Amino acid sequence: MVPSDYLQRFWLYFAIFGTVVILLAAGVYVVETLPPRKIVMATGAQGGAYHELGIRYRQLLAEAGIELQLVPTTGAIENLTRLRDPQSGVDVGFIQGGITTQKESPGVESLGTLFYEPLWFFTRISGSRTEGMSGRRFSIGPEGSGTRELVLQLFEKNKIVAELLGLTPDVAAEKLIAGDIDGMFMVATWDSPVVQQLIMAQGIELRSFPRADAYIQLFPFLNKVVLHEGVADLATNRPPSDVVLVAPKASLAVRTNLHPAIQYLLLGAAVEIHSGPGLFRKAGQFPAAEAIDIPLSDEAQRYYKSGQPFLHNYLPFWIAELVARVFIVFVPVALLLYPLFKLLPRTYDWIMRSKITPLYNELRSIEREMDAQGSGHAADAIVARLDQLNQRATRLRLPTSYASAVYMLRSYIDLVRQRLAMSADRKPH
Repeated sequence: MVPSDYLQRFWLYFAIFGTVVILLAAGVYVVETLPPRKIVMATGAQGGAYHELGIRYRQLLAEAGIELQLVPTTGAIENLTRLRDPQSGVDVGFIQGGITTQKESPGVESLGTLFYEPLWFFTRISGSRTEGMSGRRFSIGPEGSGTRELVLQLFEKNKIVAELLGLTPDVAAEKLIAGDIDGMFMVATWDSPVVQQLIMAQGIELRSFPRADAYIQLFPFLNKVVLHEGVADLATNRPPSDVVLVAPKASLAVRTNLHPAIQYLLLGAAVEIHSGPGLFRKAGQFPAAEAIDIPLSDEAQRYYKSGQPFLHNYLPFWIAELVARVFIVFVPVALLLYPLFKLLPRTYDWIMRSKITPLYNELRSIEREMDAQGSGHAADAIVARLDQLNQRATRLRLPTSYASAVYMLRSYIDLVRQRLAMSADRKPH
């Protein structure tokens, strides 16, 4: 059987098979493009502010059926390093403003800023400026921490030469209280246990940054915040005077290929966690659509402009995502298949009639030859052709609905045969 015969005979099966393949491919695409059920967040040292925030994010994402695995790190620098590395498995992390640029981190985007992270300088050295700091021993945070990166920049600008130690905040606090070091720097939130411990410690001074405006001009990612007199403890008036601090902002950073739905989920969690009032922020100030070092993701821009996707307002996360994916995939498929299905009856009719039409055309050709050459001319040859045509009509396999067309064709052949016979009878012998 030639290919055209196969097509005519099995075209309907081919159409059904093609439709099923398209629908299956669309279904597989829907499943494959659903959000992952597990993501990984780089936080910070266990017990630190970043790690504690990670626990809150984990709880909120678990409510939506997403497992958030927390990876403890040394801080913002390591978080950024892991986000840059596609092999690290890290999808999201907290980073500190001022530690990178868009050029340095092309595969990382921001979901916005979350809170201020003041730079705290606790010391045993009296005075308000940098005099007397050279030659001293300071802890500036371990390698991989945002604190270390920021303090090194400030020391360079001030041309301070000192012994710099890479201690963790809790260890540095113990050594400072014991008098083993002269001071310590740490970037942390007000709620940090180490901040609360040192601000109440006897003999320890929280140093102010009197040239905060100059630092902000030199380092645009910094901001000025003020810890007012007595905020820590009104009874003992701690701190004893206003303290001016410089503060970068923390951002929630993600890899650019993180699923959009997960980004919206993280943004919703960020609003729930960070939108309340705090010591250095007003209600609703955070999260904010700010791109400090890296650009905002497209999803973050849409979220801050229009809120979360429509379906997420009314349906559980996974149902909303499934409905959205089905709509995105199957509506175009339906628009593609609808005209095809609309044409199927016409196509089917054309294919069925295409089997009969050539026989009709051949019969008309025989009639034209009879008219042109005379009915009695080559009567035996014409009869043979009519018999062959009748056999072909008999062998046609068509649905019952087209039986009448075959019957009419065979009747027409009989009429031509009768006409030929009558012509032969009238022919003089």
